Amino acid sequence: MSKYEQIELQAVKRYSIKKRYSKVDSSRLSIPYHAGSSFLKWFDSLPKILIASDLHEFVDRIVAARLKEKPVILMMGAHVIKVGLSPIVIDLMRQNVITCVATNGAGIVHDSELCLFGQTSEEVADGLADGTFGMVEETGSFINTSILDGHRQQLGLGEAVGKRLSEQAKGWQEHSILGNAYAHDVPATIHVAIGTDIIHQHPDADGEAIGATSFRDFRIFTSQVAKLHDGGVVINFGSNVIMPEVFLKALTVARNIHKHVTNFYTANFDMLQHYRPRVNVVQRPTLTGGKGYSFTGHHEIMMPLLAAAVKEKLRLAQ
Repeated sequence: MSKYEQIELQAVKRYSIKKRYSKVDSSRLSIPYHAGSSFLKWFDSLPKILIASDLHEFVDRIVAARLKEKPVILMMGAHVIKVGLSPIVIDLMRQNVITCVATNGAGIVHDSELCLFGQTSEEVADGLADGTFGMVEETGSFINTSILDGHRQQLGLGEAVGKRLSEQAKGWQEHSILGNAYAHDVPATIHVAIGTDIIHQHPDADGEAIGATSFRDFRIFTSQVAKLHDGGVVINFGSNVIMPEVFLKALTVARNIHKHVTNFYTANFDMLQHYRPRVNVVQRPTLTGGKGYSFTGHHEIMMPLLAAAVKEKLRLAQ
C-alpha cells in the first residue's frame, strides 16, 4: 500500500461518445487504391485529414478561382525549371489555369538555355575553381541583348526575353515558360537582384536596362495581384526570399490604390518551410480574409500532383 494519497477515480464524470466532437471519423479515412483505376479516384481516395484534407481544399480553391475568372498566380524559384517541371507550368498556362508567372533572375537563365540548347544547369564547383562559372557566351549574349532590346521597346524583362524566345529561338521552344507565356498572353515577370545572376558577369550586361525592365515587371506583377480580391489564388513554389518579398510589396501597393484586395488564397510548396514564405505568403496576406496553406515535399512530385488534381477537378466542373 502506497503511503501517498491517491485520487479516487470513481468520482470522475463521464459522458457518451455520441455527445463528443471527433476530429476523425470513418467517412474521412483513406480508400485503398485499385490497380488500373484513374488518377482522380486515387486522389479522392486520400484521407480527408490534415495535409491531405488541405490539399483537397486548395485544389478546390484553384478550380473555383478559374471558374470565377479570378487570377491564379504562380511564383516560383528557378529550381522548378531545373527539376524538369517546365512542361507542367506551360501546360497549365495553355489550359488557362495559371494566369501569371513570376520568378527571379535565375529563371530566365535556365528557361532560355532549355529553349535555345535543350540543356541547362552547369557544375558550379568546377566552374568556380577556374573562373568559368556562368561564363557561357551564348547565354549571356542572348539574354542581355534581349533585355536591352526590351528596354528600348519599354517592355518588361520577362516579356522581352519571352518575345525573343517565342519569335526567334529554334530547337526547344516547347520547353520555354517565358516563350509560351508570351505566345499565350500570360504575363511572365522577372524580379532581379543585381549581382545574383550569371548574366550580370558579362560585358554586355546593362544595369540600366536590367533595372528598368525588372521594375516594369514589378508594376505588371502588382497589377495582377490587385485582381486577387474575392477568390484569387497565389501559389509559391520554392522561392524563399525574392518572390515572398516582392509579393508583400506588390500587395501593399495594390491595397493602397484599390483598397479591397482581400479574401484570396495562398499556398507555399517546398521541401522545407522557410520563414519568409510562411510569413509573407501564407500568414500575413490572408489575415484580412482568405486562407493560407503550407505543403512540404519535393517540387518534382508535388507540382505534377497538384496540376493533375486541378485539371481533373476542372474537367468535372466545366
